[in-house]
Amino acid sequence: MRITPVDRWIVHPTQRFINNSTTSGIVLFSSALLAIIISNSPWADAFHHFWELHFTIGFDSYEITKSLHHWINDGLMAIFFFVVGLELKREIIGGELRNPQNAILPISAAIGGMICPALIYLIFNPEGATTSGWGIPMATDIAFALGVLFLLGDKVPLSLKIFLTALAIVDDIGAVLVIAFFYTSDISFVSLGTGIFFMIVLIISNLIGVRSTIYYAIIGIGGLWLAFLMSGVHATIAAVLAAMTIPADVKISEINYIKKMNLLINMFDHAEPNDNTTVTNKQLSIVDDIIIYSKEALTPLQRLEHAMHPFVAFVILPIFAFSNAGVTFSGDIFAQMSSPIFSGVFFGLIFGKVIGVFGLVMILLKFGWVRLPEGMNQLHLLGAGFLASIGFTMSIFIGGLAFKDATYIFEAKMGVLFASIIASVVGYQIIKYANKHGRDPYDHKISLKD
Repeated sequence: MRITPVDRWIVHPTQRFINNSTTSGIVLFSSALLAIIISNSPWADAFHHFWELHFTIGFDSYEITKSLHHWINDGLMAIFFFVVGLELKREIIGGELRNPQNAILPISAAIGGMICPALIYLIFNPEGATTSGWGIPMATDIAFALGVLFLLGDKVPLSLKIFLTALAIVDDIGAVLVIAFFYTSDISFVSLGTGIFFMIVLIISNLIGVRSTIYYAIIGIGGLWLAFLMSGVHATIAAVLAAMTIPADVKISEINYIKKMNLLINMFDHAEPNDNTTVTNKQLSIVDDIIIYSKEALTPLQRLEHAMHPFVAFVILPIFAFSNAGVTFSGDIFAQMSSPIFSGVFFGLIFGKVIGVFGLVMILLKFGWVRLPEGMNQLHLLGAGFLASIGFTMSIFIGGLAFKDATYIFEAKMGVLFASIIASVVGYQIIKYANKHGRDPYDHKISLKD
């Protein structure tokens, strides 16, 4: 294969950058850090005003006008939640959540990691307008958490990566449900009914065998998402629902695909060559068949998830972080850090997540109801509890839904940022130590599935 200078200096380095497991977390953190730097510079006012510019889509009386900040949170983040929905469906169909016995551990950890932070937040905010922020410390930022984990390299047990991923996915399910039921405005039942109609259309399309991703995009965005956006139910819920309708079956089995590929490759090998860089019509026809069968061997769900993940990781999430993480520190920063919202969010993430994840699993281990996966010990579990405390993207997002007051949003962001930074460092150090010295005293226990 001929490698051109463009391949060597642009294409291949870019591919390595995108495929690196730690890169998305680094880009996300860098975007947030840049937003904080600009927010505390002479350009702070211009930076904050930029996100308040208003844009309108539609025509005549059918128009939607929102600020750039809202278009990012309601529009671009809907694409993020769509990919989250694809990941959820894949995990339920063929991942760790498919087998209920294997799923007990991450589900239990995730439930504990959602309930305890909310309770700790309510201890600091038992009444008044600030109580609505209880959902902020419940969330885990899977991109950041896995980014920190992958910084530790190949020494991290695969079982820990799978556990943390499954935990974060269950956590995402909880976050989506919290947004759906507790962070919606006044509901327009006409628009909601329209959205349900388009949802039914998508489900029927799946059942009768429609596999065009463009078709699902048109109905999902132009119908389902737009209707939910106008209904009062947060539009990100529409994205998750649309993802659940994407077909997850193949048109050709793995065995038949292998047979077809062997046959087509053999035909291509025996086809008379053209003796130049172009191919003959017969070779072109064979290559077309290879492309068609390869496409039919993959589910539309996996094709979409694979294609959209880099765009979400390197475009959407950095833009969201850049537009939402801008915190301007003032002279009374210590007074702001002593506010009930900051305390509820900070301690809810740092202590609530750890108590919920580590504490509940330890109770289950004590009674012998579950067993830690092979290669994973209690210190790994404790480190995972701290990594689950990295709320960042999801916590900031929910904070914007929970509060309208700019001061409340600012205090919540500060709590999220400080907790996420501390959790990242502590979680990293604990897991690094666990890889060298940790042992699991419960490795003799018998789990329910045994």
